[in-house]
Amino acid sequence: MINIKENESLNTLNHSCAHLLAQAVKHLYPNAKFWVGPVIEEGFYYDIDLGDEVISEDALEKIEREMKKCAKDNKRIVREEISKKEALDRFKDDPYKVDLISRMDEDDTVISMYTQGDFTDLCRGPHVESTRALKHFKLLKTSGAYWKGDSKNKMLQRIYGICFENPEDLEAHLKELEEAKERDHRKIGKDLEIFMTDDLVGKGLPLWLPNGYTLWRIIQNYITEKEVANGYLHVHTPDLGNVELYKTSGHWDHYKDDMFPSMKLDDEEYVLRPMNCPHHMVIYGNKLHSYRDLPLKIAEVANDFRYEAAGAVKGIERPRCFTQNDSHIFVTPEQIGEEFKGVLDLTIDVYKDFDIDITKHKFRLSLRDPEDKVKYYQDDDMWDTAESSLRKVLDDIGIPYEEGVGEAAFYGPKLDILIKPAVGNEVAIPTIQLDFLLPKRFDLTYIDQDGSKKTPIVIHRAILGSLDRFIAFLLEETKGNLPLWLAPIGINVIPVNNNYHLDYAKEVVELLKEKGLRVVLDDRDEKLSYKMREAQIKKYPYNLILGQKEVDARTVSFRLHGEEETTTIDLDKFIKKVKKEAETKGIVK
Repeated sequence: MINIKENESLNTLNHSCAHLLAQAVKHLYPNAKFWVGPVIEEGFYYDIDLGDEVISEDALEKIEREMKKCAKDNKRIVREEISKKEALDRFKDDPYKVDLISRMDEDDTVISMYTQGDFTDLCRGPHVESTRALKHFKLLKTSGAYWKGDSKNKMLQRIYGICFENPEDLEAHLKELEEAKERDHRKIGKDLEIFMTDDLVGKGLPLWLPNGYTLWRIIQNYITEKEVANGYLHVHTPDLGNVELYKTSGHWDHYKDDMFPSMKLDDEEYVLRPMNCPHHMVIYGNKLHSYRDLPLKIAEVANDFRYEAAGAVKGIERPRCFTQNDSHIFVTPEQIGEEFKGVLDLTIDVYKDFDIDITKHKFRLSLRDPEDKVKYYQDDDMWDTAESSLRKVLDDIGIPYEEGVGEAAFYGPKLDILIKPAVGNEVAIPTIQLDFLLPKRFDLTYIDQDGSKKTPIVIHRAILGSLDRFIAFLLEETKGNLPLWLAPIGINVIPVNNNYHLDYAKEVVELLKEKGLRVVLDDRDEKLSYKMREAQIKKYPYNLILGQKEVDARTVSFRLHGEEETTTIDLDKFIKKVKKEAETKGIVK
């Protein structure tokens, strides 16, 4: 999806269309007052004070019609520059504009404004030459927005819109928005009963329902087994820690504002942990290590907590409580290349099981910004060593990558694998980070071959990122059409008539359960057509329809989700088929 804000011509077009929106609203609602109307990645919006009037979704069509009239008038859009004093006098009856003007630094500041016909507003610009250029737009939605983003202030009405240079681009964008709506994991999560939220529990704190927790457990067990097979040692650590732990690691200085507030108990101060690295550092330091112990791979599926802004919270994609598939690998300098490649190989293997070839996606080497003296730990030698080490590993492996200055963690460079989803911008899910700093801060050592003490280097890696975000990604990629091995309920069994076919249906269910398959029996007194329609909504991979023919021949007739064709097969053959499909994850091996 195109980023309007980063496209110069579309930025100007949408900026101008925001003013067209405001002009139309002023015509229809003469008492309207306007706060700001910026361009955003998805188009533009305007925050409006309408007093007691409320703009509903239905009113957007009326506003669009007025916008088209204003555009057809072909009024020139004229820039004018005035002094701060003149601006305060010009907008003296508008408290929102007075507030904006008053907060500008100098009294001799030159303030620009733009006029189109009977409408004038403050703006830096630039704008298109006339309103005639604003033909291909669409108002998308309305919402509430507090003035200045402060919940203590008045609630304004925000109208979102988008504008393009031609009707084809607008239509394509609107189709993409519809596709995104269908793929929104919040909608799919509700339809499939994966998770729910409730303000009584708290914003950003999702509740995993039985179907969702089944999916969660499948993925957690899968990644844990993969890691165990690759020599990882799993641990379990507390969901909170002493503030001193995070001061030692450096996270307190860099991430304090993103943490939940600390809690003072007795003579200690605790905080909900935002990451797991410090706990794992302490575990490593629990005993003396030799070079023979390395690499040491400590892993955990661990809960973390970050105080995301209310406006940034989004379902399970960006909650305030999430669970990371995390690991820290303690290595010698000589082992960096081999272990880094091992992590990358494991990551590629894992994503293949989810039918994702990450080698076809983008790799970004995220580096520090040497000019940023606040975000990054100040040790030029450490950074130079870490970045050159990681660069050499990637060059030796032969992976094409781009460099992203200013994208590193505060303690070291990292490799982000940017996956392009079906809808939306690239997302970094798997990450591999190199860290020379934290082992030093925790005074971690190992005894080298010559008997001297050395400091280990740590590779941080999160193959699935957070389970929450990964599940959101899967739901949106598949539209909730999960494969048999992942679906919370893989097989739905429907007897055509409970009086004659229920006993056989129950037998089929038990035989499938014995093979470890997740199956449900739909024995409700409803019409078959109703049950089949509902099964399509639930997106079960297999729907079995059992009537007298199937009972007599000990067969099953099944229909795959989204297909119209029905296949009849011997019961034993069907059980073997789905058992193999589940075990191989639907991939021929």
